[in-house]
Amino acid sequence: MHATPQSDPRRWKALLFIGMAQLMVVLDTTIVNIALPSAQHDLGISDGNRQWVITAYSLAFGSLLLFGGRISDLTGRRRAFIIGLLGFAGASALGGLAVNPAMLLGARALQGVFGALLAPAALSLLAVTFTEPRERAKAFGIYGAISGAGGAVGLILGGALTEYLNWRWALFVNIPFAVAAACGAVAVVREPVGARKSGRLDLPGLVLATLGLLSLVYGFTRAEADGWTAPATVALFVASAVLLGAFVLVESRVAAPLLPLRVVTERNRGGIYLSLGLAVIGMFGLFLFLTYYLQIVKGYTPVLTGFAFLPMIIGMVIGSTQIGSRLMTRLPPRLLMGPGFLTSALGIALLTQITVDSSYAGVILPAQVLLGLGMGTAFMPAMSLATRSVRPQDAGVASAMVSTSQQVGGSIGTALLNTIAAGATTDWLAEHARTAADRARLANEAAVHGYATAIWWAVGILVMAAAVAFTLINAGRQNGGTGTEGAGSAAGSDVGADVGAGAGTTDAVPVAAPH
Repeated sequence: MHATPQSDPRRWKALLFIGMAQLMVVLDTTIVNIALPSAQHDLGISDGNRQWVITAYSLAFGSLLLFGGRISDLTGRRRAFIIGLLGFAGASALGGLAVNPAMLLGARALQGVFGALLAPAALSLLAVTFTEPRERAKAFGIYGAISGAGGAVGLILGGALTEYLNWRWALFVNIPFAVAAACGAVAVVREPVGARKSGRLDLPGLVLATLGLLSLVYGFTRAEADGWTAPATVALFVASAVLLGAFVLVESRVAAPLLPLRVVTERNRGGIYLSLGLAVIGMFGLFLFLTYYLQIVKGYTPVLTGFAFLPMIIGMVIGSTQIGSRLMTRLPPRLLMGPGFLTSALGIALLTQITVDSSYAGVILPAQVLLGLGMGTAFMPAMSLATRSVRPQDAGVASAMVSTSQQVGGSIGTALLNTIAAGATTDWLAEHARTAADRARLANEAAVHGYATAIWWAVGILVMAAAVAFTLINAGRQNGGTGTEGAGSAAGSDVGADVGAGAGTTDAVPVAAPH
């Protein structure tokens, strides 16, 4: 494997520190979930407010991603990367030192703010650093494995830190990651000349996008708590539609848009945003309900629950580094993404067969392996294709759009699948339980029935993700110049030689946030 003359000789060292930052961000989507019961007890957080420890992070992160992506394009990705790391470390320290609920919630929101700056900067740095197709495939394979496994690693680490140290270490653990990555970035990360975008920040677009995404993500949060037809829920969805509609109108008319519409209207990128968003919803069929099932029904400890996810981690690593990255230059992305999503759907479908007495080895283990292999294989080409043939100056915002689609998908997954599961559980109890004693005795059976019902929906959504990948994504194999680029070929002329700012997803594993 030979580097092109323009390749940065320190690019593999840079990948180490970019990957470290990504691991930290993805860890933080799940590590706090395991620590939440202890934090709630220690700080006296009410049951009604405990969800905000999770939601404060996801709201800030999801609503500011486009802003963070454009800031990194305008001010420089390396600078945004370092500032994001240091800010994330400071917010983590603040949260770990929290003495009351308000301090913890504020720190979690601040983590989301700096995460929204850090994630697009990290991925677009990776995109413009690796330009040779085979090297890019290898780099994104490694990066995809980190992204895919990070959420499950967070469950293991969160359980261990909470059980053997203190819940505060679930936040403090970010500090060494951030400091090490920042020091490494100063030493070895470089941004190619000419990759920065000049111009002013689109303030009207910023306000409309941030408020629109905030309303959308918060709307799904309220739907889970209050119901889909509650006045507050409906009002938030209507406000989101109006604000995002106004955002599209503004972006089509301003000279320097926050989100150039060419980024999302190109067929392949649009297909990636939609299919990955759907896939994230489906993945909640495993992360959300399997966490409940293992701890509540099977009685696993937090640490054991985390380790129970190891087969999925291994599957994702193999799918990303040994399947996706090896085949990415030989097959069109749709022939990796579509089958990958279908393999994951098959894995999740196995989980519909769980009962109160199901064995781990008989049902859960093979389901996790299939899910991990499928997602690792599918996310790999999607990460590289996400900003392929996009202008280098748009790499940050294109990366942010992938993250945004998945944050919205995660919010939908939490609300939709939780609502379906709760309704199915209630209906099952109404049919099978006659007394309070019956309800207590049959509680686990009812819960498992609810999980299985919601998981069937997740299977269907993953099949939809595969259908989108097969029908919308028509790019050729990512071999640096051959193959059909589809509608994206025009944009490719702005890059030259398909430098393929192949940025990826910041949340290949969604926020597993059982509230």
